[in-house]
Amino acid sequence: MQIHEFQEMMRQLYFKRDSERGINGTYNWLVDELEELGEEIRKGTDREATEKEFADVIAWLASLANIMGIDLEKAAINKYDHKCPKCQQSPCQCTF
Repeated sequence: MQIHEFQEMMRQLYFKRDSERGINGTYNWLVDELEELGEEIRKGTDREATEKEFADVIAWLASLANIMGIDLEKAAINKYDHKCPKCQQSPCQCTF
């Protein structure tokens, strides 16, 4: 499955509800899911639970992109087209 296919699946499943919730409400839900992912990572004890939180994060990100009219796959490829957007190298050669 490609990113755009996953995003379309989220649109079919949740667009009406997400649109009614709005951008801010959907963003807040994404933040909550990121916090839950962080908790699972910190615990580090249940890989299956961590995978589910990763899935929730990408689902809510896709939902937010849908209601904002953003194509996630296009945005990601435009920014990260096989190279670091900062140093233009692959792999990244940035110094931090």
